[in-house]
Amino acid sequence: MDFLRYNRQMLIDGWGQEGQKKLKNSTVFIAGAGGLGSPVSIYLAVAGVGKIIICDFDSVEITNLNRQILHSHTRIGINKALSAKITLSAINPDVEVIPVTEKITAENAHALVADSQIIMDCMDNLETRYILNEVAINKGIPLVFGAIYGAQGMLSFIQPPETPCLKCLFPEAPPKETFPVVGATPGVIGALQALEAIKYLVGIGKNLKNKLFVWDGMSQDFKTFKAQKDPACPVCGKINKAIQ
Repeated sequence: MDFLRYNRQMLIDGWGQEGQKKLKNSTVFIAGAGGLGSPVSIYLAVAGVGKIIICDFDSVEITNLNRQILHSHTRIGINKALSAKITLSAINPDVEVIPVTEKITAENAHALVADSQIIMDCMDNLETRYILNEVAINKGIPLVFGAIYGAQGMLSFIQPPETPCLKCLFPEAPPKETFPVVGATPGVIGALQALEAIKYLVGIGKNLKNKLFVWDGMSQDFKTFKAQKDPACPVCGKINKAIQ
């Protein structure tokens, strides 16, 4: 391993060579190669995560380019996961990038996530997020939730039974819409998502468990709210009852 590449981050307390080796031996599943998936995958790649599985069935469009920094105008029409592999491999050729061009469904999600240690939820719809939430619970791995709207965003580290699941936090999906967004917003939230994953994989710091972090970019307000379990949750409720 080229430790010179990672020297500055290895100076962080508790990181060192052992922490870097943990990253090298890690597999991360990133759901979505769009606004959030771009900074998440870039920062995980430059940190030295060994294997990144990045999944997106959509293709690059010109309307994506104000925020989806994995892609460029030269790749319009190319599948986003394939475009992501080009960018990430150029940034850090030591990282194994596996592009998945399938749409995430209840039928294939478990197999797509494979042996990943953590799921990065970078989706733009709750229906798919709910599927990932159930996969994470079934596999016993964490899910790092991030969401954006305009110049606002939110974040949480989800790991039942220690924390509420996504269904506890958001019991119902809102109507689908084309929402506003400026590129800096997923940049902020995506970077924080990546940091949550890195801390977990290296084994340093504290993750954002049992909390919902909310950021308002217009006022630069950062607020953290307590996240509550729903004892009647149809997804994680059975787990909570089993440990009581």
